Amino acid sequence: MKTVWDWFAAGRSRRPRRAFARDLRLALLALAADALVVWIDRDEQGGVPVTVALLTLWLAVPIALRRVLLWPALLMLLPAVAAAPAFVPAQPLMLPVAFIVLTYTAGSRLSLRGAIAAGLLLWVPVVLTPLAVPIMVEGYELPLAYLAVNNALLGLVVFLVGRAVHGRRVTAHALEERAIAAEANQRALAEQAVADERRRIARELHDVVAHNVSVMGVLATGARRVLRTDPDAADEALTTIEETSRAAMRELRRMLGVLRTEAEPAAELAPQPGIAGLEALAEQVRDAGLPVTLRVDGTPAELEPGVALTVYRIVQEALTNALKHAGRATAQVRLSFGVYWLIVEVFDTGRGPLPGSEHGAGHGLVGMRERVALYGGTLRVGPRPGGGFRVYAKIPMD
Repeated sequence: MKTVWDWFAAGRSRRPRRAFARDLRLALLALAADALVVWIDRDEQGGVPVTVALLTLWLAVPIALRRVLLWPALLMLLPAVAAAPAFVPAQPLMLPVAFIVLTYTAGSRLSLRGAIAAGLLLWVPVVLTPLAVPIMVEGYELPLAYLAVNNALLGLVVFLVGRAVHGRRVTAHALEERAIAAEANQRALAEQAVADERRRIARELHDVVAHNVSVMGVLATGARRVLRTDPDAADEALTTIEETSRAAMRELRRMLGVLRTEAEPAAELAPQPGIAGLEALAEQVRDAGLPVTLRVDGTPAELEPGVALTVYRIVQEALTNALKHAGRATAQVRLSFGVYWLIVEVFDTGRGPLPGSEHGAGHGLVGMRERVALYGGTLRVGPRPGGGFRVYAKIPMD
């Protein structure tokens, strides 16, 4: 349902200040033209009556407001229709100019229904006024049919011109939107093609790296077996391992360079955190206001760097979420080292995520699941039966 402001803003320009400045210049130009006509006919008309001057100024206001407040400007013209017969034959030039300009504006800026309503609002009184009040010019009464038809044709022509301009604007706007959509679609297709090609290259480089690593494993096994019996063969195998490892590192860098996008930040050269960094992480969270305890069960085993980094990121993300959503609570981190499994558990005693929050539904949870799944583990996240929130990850030791 439209509000009063929607009614006032119908046909409003997107840049009202600039539109008002231009329309104000148009109104001043029309006033200047009216004054010039009066000055040329000054010998015949004599002085200009004050009422005519006031009517001229009144008619200039709707022209200045035509693209800022179109409907109020249209309503301002109606009193001029009723007063027009009283000024015959000295009607100001601004009267037809104002009606023509406002009719064109309504036809070109309003919808078809609104333009028709505006046209009828303006021109029905113009057509019917001569029928109610005969107009006399130099003692001769003008034919009513002539005035009615003349006014109706003038209004219709101006209205059709405005609708033609409106149609061209709509077509141009549709073509512009279509061009923007086509450009965006073309850009998306190009980006997709680049991404597909990068993935293809990455798969090929992955095969090369995997082959080199396999070769290094075989050569290392052979070198270990002949190290005591044939040192020269072992030295040759170690030399091949050295060259192959360097080649594998070069291909690995190329693969990462292909996969990395421009939006991603450059990787830091500092060592990635692991199990040893959990105590410092817990201390940071304590300083932020959440009491955290760290507990390790079992005998800590030597983990692969990727697994150690995964454990650190899981704990980091879980504690960050607890700090954001738990409120006044405590948190505990438990690491359980078993023969076959490493269990990481982080839970808090807070109120848990608020309804509608992004806790557990954003990129953090997705990242944890991807990291755990990469090493064949499982992840469970959810509220605890006794209150609070719990993150549970189970990662195989092998």
